[in-house]
Amino acid sequence: MQVRTSTLANGMTVVTDRMPHLKTAALGVWVRTGSRAENLDQNGITHLLEHMAFKGTLSRSAREIAEQIEAVGGELNAATSIEHTNYYARILSEDLPLAVELLADILQNSTFDEEELTREKHVILQEIGAAHDSPEDQAFDLFQETAWPDQAIGRPILGTPDTVRGFSRDALNQYLRSRYRGPDMILSAAGAVDHDVLVALAEERFSGIGAEAAENGTLAQYRGGEQKLVKDLMEAQILIGFEGKQYKSPDYYAIQILASVLGGGMSSRLFQEIREKLGLCYAIYSFHWAFSDTGLFGLHAATSQEDIANLMPAIVGELKSACETVTDEEVARSRAQIRAGLMMALESPAARAGQIARQILVHGRTLTLEEISAKIEAVTAADIRRVAHETFTGSTPTLTAVGPVGKIMSAEEISQRLNAPLLKAVSM
Repeated sequence: MQVRTSTLANGMTVVTDRMPHLKTAALGVWVRTGSRAENLDQNGITHLLEHMAFKGTLSRSAREIAEQIEAVGGELNAATSIEHTNYYARILSEDLPLAVELLADILQNSTFDEEELTREKHVILQEIGAAHDSPEDQAFDLFQETAWPDQAIGRPILGTPDTVRGFSRDALNQYLRSRYRGPDMILSAAGAVDHDVLVALAEERFSGIGAEAAENGTLAQYRGGEQKLVKDLMEAQILIGFEGKQYKSPDYYAIQILASVLGGGMSSRLFQEIREKLGLCYAIYSFHWAFSDTGLFGLHAATSQEDIANLMPAIVGELKSACETVTDEEVARSRAQIRAGLMMALESPAARAGQIARQILVHGRTLTLEEISAKIEAVTAADIRRVAHETFTGSTPTLTAVGPVGKIMSAEEISQRLNAPLLKAVSM
């Protein structure tokens, strides 16, 4: 890796990872703002702004933006998450100046035309409707809301129909000015890119970005609980969760490995025991979401109404067993999976650009592959068992379910079972 970092006069960071064997580059602007930066009446504005950024600037129409990047064979897109928003491009190396110019233009000179705004609101309302039509999407939205009720981090990234309909051109401009600030923005590129050239382009094109950092939001407060949405469906969507770890936690890599051991692949405990051996569901996996100040460990299962009664105790049993029986062999296998994923990502300039941008947003610096690998290798089976015990018994479970789930086990019963002592056989 050939990573270099510079800071512009307005506080914006420029970071590059040169891959000299390539002829293409991936670059983008990552902004330290997402749905959790929104007030209640702003829910969904970050996502709407991301859409509207491509709908015309002072010098380009929406069509011209699309035509100019595609005329050189490039692509331009964006994404909104809970804590970050990013706008990115893939281009040939010689078209780097055009990509920087387009990104700078849409982030500083968007007009938010009223007709375009009306059309894009309609598109997002359709997107919200599609999410409501998906039982799995509904279960995940409820999951987030139940873990962090009455908090921005627990609200849907898309917003609600009422909030989306209410957004005005002035609201978009105000949000853009308040959140898109130099110290909270990273221009990251990987592939066939020259660092000094990119810095010079950024100094020229992003000079209009303000130099004062945006205000920090409130800290998340995990609570947990349960929400069930009983619907006449063939399949039940079930999510069980617990308070997880933030990015900077000493146990971040341990809980990531725990998620892999339990449900990270076909050799994982949940897949082998619940799906393969017992045949109680079609899909089951576990995951861990980390954020700047909190985290959420979860598992998802999709099953029939007839199998719910047996599925839930079996899942809880696997969680409880992980607190006592995770082995060195399982940890070694999961470490290998995570390392392989890291190495495979290094082959993609887009993945590398995103990785170094997120590292700076989270840690204030880039991390070397050797540093990450050392932290992964340092995790032991004893660490996994300890973190499993702390996670599964240390907080109120979050339970959400959509479908034929009227008789599903409660969050309280899950907690009681996890905190009950293990039964040991008695010799006679």
